[in-house]
Amino acid sequence: MDAHQRQFRNPFSMDTDCTNCSALCETREQVVHGYGDVGAEFLFVGEAPTAAAERTGVPFTGDEAGQRVQRILGDLGFVRSEPDADEPDVQNVFFTYLTRCRHPDRGPTDNEVATCEPYLNAEIRMINPHIIVPVGQAALEALAFDYTTRAADSFDVDAEHATTIRGRGFELVPMKEPERLTDADAEAFVEHVRESVFGRDYRQTKGRQSR
Repeated sequence: MDAHQRQFRNPFSMDTDCTNCSALCETREQVVHGYGDVGAEFLFVGEAPTAAAERTGVPFTGDEAGQRVQRILGDLGFVRSEPDADEPDVQNVFFTYLTRCRHPDRGPTDNEVATCEPYLNAEIRMINPHIIVPVGQAALEALAFDYTTRAADSFDVDAEHATTIRGRGFELVPMKEPERLTDADAEAFVEHVRESVFGRDYRQTKGRQSR
């Protein structure tokens, strides 16, 4: 954690009253910006807040799926709190979403993702991580479009789960959607990061590229 960082929740003080998407403003409970260590080497990016994350205001928390992610982060040494913590005690990791508001009846539209993209861009620029973990198919396609030379629709998160994709300036290590993670999936992800990421000098791949 950066010595000058005062809070994990929305540490860049992004707009919590955003009105860019009128349909979401009418239905959301709160805007869920990123959470974590601003000097992190690892950035986890999901598609949109779950109902639980909207309640807690913290990505990947508040329900069983969030706890699966928190257990993985704990096994990797990124989280020092219990998996059910609503405000995890983190180090060297930051987690966020493509979109920051939840619609109760549907997923985000392409326009909503595009409208919210400046928030993600700003977090990536300010954190400048070594490794980006796209969590789920939508996040994988969105980040692959920006950071790899392959067509976004050529990626399948089931096939790419717990692998390393060398991109432009960053490496991507995809993860399946938390609600679909089995114990075997979680074990495979932890094993891959320990052996294939921690087990080498991943820092040499770090990019300084802006989107």
